[in-house]
Amino acid sequence: MGRRPPRRTELITVLITVLSRCGGHSALSRGAVAGAMLVAGLATAVLRGGPVNAATGPADDANGKVTVVYEDDTIKPEDRHAVDVVRKSRVLERTADWVNSTVALPHDMVVKVTGKVPPGVTDAVTQPDGRTIYMTASFLTELRGALADVAKNVKRPAAFPADEYNADDLTALSTRFVFGHEMGHALQRQLMLPNLGLEEDAADGFASFQTVNTAGASPSLAAALLFDEIARKEGELTLEGLSSDHPVTQQRVFNFLCYLEGSDPKKYEGPLVGAGYLPKTRAPLCPQAWAMLDHGWWSQLRPHFREAFRKQGDQEQAAARARLITETEAFAKQLDELRSRQSSP
Repeated sequence: MGRRPPRRTELITVLITVLSRCGGHSALSRGAVAGAMLVAGLATAVLRGGPVNAATGPADDANGKVTVVYEDDTIKPEDRHAVDVVRKSRVLERTADWVNSTVALPHDMVVKVTGKVPPGVTDAVTQPDGRTIYMTASFLTELRGALADVAKNVKRPAAFPADEYNADDLTALSTRFVFGHEMGHALQRQLMLPNLGLEEDAADGFASFQTVNTAGASPSLAAALLFDEIARKEGELTLEGLSSDHPVTQQRVFNFLCYLEGSDPKKYEGPLVGAGYLPKTRAPLCPQAWAMLDHGWWSQLRPHFREAFRKQGDQEQAAARARLITETEAFAKQLDELRSRQSSP
């Protein structure tokens, strides 16, 4: 989202590698192992968790809770500031509280903010069974370092609050979005949600769905600023980057912005499209894209609503469906004009 030439720093080089693998694996051999672990973990979850009836909701024993744990004795001195920023902001707890009040999990889930992680883990990652999420302390420090650079060198987008445009707030807000991505993985794996595409796309979608609906624009904007900074340092795409199960980094930036703009075009068209952050060729697709995402996640979660949330959840899902119908009809009416515009020299 910035407008200055790229700079080379060792930190960003590390972040490119780390974040391009956020929640996933890049090497074929590691991907095969992870895939086998995922299948085994999901099978175990089904056998131990009891059935879920789509008509009546979760089984009576489906009462798992999300807990956030800060393992302070494992955190190195150089990582304590970033961890304290996240702890004081309570961004992890807010998402955990939302899940706890909304979804009946078949198993408990623990979110570990820690310096002690499984071998090879360097970032934020969700275990194959969806019961543990690691928010690695050194990873939070790397995020803060990159976002300190953003706050110093990238012009603040008008849509982003001036009082939050600093390293600490950007770190907390982008962490909320990154954690939303990992929570998307965890819910998919615990609840065995069906995917119609790549799991990484769905996890990104959950991050947008949950944060836009509960926290407004700031987490999406902070994540877009962060990933834009990373994309500037990547240089030419490699075979590994193109073949990754994650979308290309810069594409993720535009996806985050598209969902945000589509959630309220009247509010965000000027600051995002008019200011040039989201291309005019993409913007007409965004209201329907957001409506599909919003309806999709409410529909996926609906069989798993907690009983206390069921009435509200049903209303949310019905409203999302109505909006999707409206946006699809509106898009159909302007489709010929959009096609003509795109085909004009």
